Amino acid sequence: MNLHAIRAMYVSEMARTWRTLLQSILSPVISTSLYFVVFGAALGSRIQQIDGVSYGAFIVPGLVMLSLLTQSISNASIGIYFPKFIGTIYELLSAPVSYLEIVVSYVGAAATKSIILGLIILATAALFVPLRIEHPLWMLLFLVLTSVTFSLFGFIIGIWADGFEKLQLIPLLIITPLTFLGGSFYSIGMLPPFWQTAALFNPVVYLVSGFRWSFYGVSDVSVGISLGMTLVFLAACVAVVAWIFRTGYRLKT
Repeated sequence: MNLHAIRAMYVSEMARTWRTLLQSILSPVISTSLYFVVFGAALGSRIQQIDGVSYGAFIVPGLVMLSLLTQSISNASIGIYFPKFIGTIYELLSAPVSYLEIVVSYVGAAATKSIILGLIILATAALFVPLRIEHPLWMLLFLVLTSVTFSLFGFIIGIWADGFEKLQLIPLLIITPLTFLGGSFYSIGMLPPFWQTAALFNPVVYLVSGFRWSFYGVSDVSVGISLGMTLVFLAACVAVVAWIFRTGYRLKT
């Protein structure tokens, strides 16, 4: 494996983050803080506790997960789409680097940005509520796995998209609604029986539930099932990326 090539592409992608610091870091943090203030103020006065956790603290994992999913997809999709848009993808494909090295560098950079953002949001949330993390290693595991998985998903979207509109299509119409309906701001145990069953078909439920368990030891589904679903989605994304490079799907358009 060409570590020098991976480092060069990784550093280049990370440099783009620092050049657009306001958009890459500050904007998501401010947006998440507004979610926290609005939902915490509007619903926190009506819902005192959920599963023994104050409502303000209860929604923190959901807010972090919301930012992780959207920002991982956005960072990775733009990172690989922009070379296609301006034509520099040909330089990348003709360089003496393997497809694995390209994926590791681009997805690694996108996941790194998301992890940094998630940690910043956690630090910001600690200013508003008494935050506790009962299982820090599990928290970091879910943080890293979710960031890598959805960075791979964003990488796939960036290759699939043939216009800037398509980059936002799936995140806006599918990912964001699934996140809001995935227990980010409530426990699915609060829903009627039919909707509790329906919610189990939402993959984001397992991500949010597992991540919340790492904080407070409470979850809507077993942490083992949450971890298993995350790994299944990760494996599916890896398989799709492997197929893309094997077939050359839209790499040169």
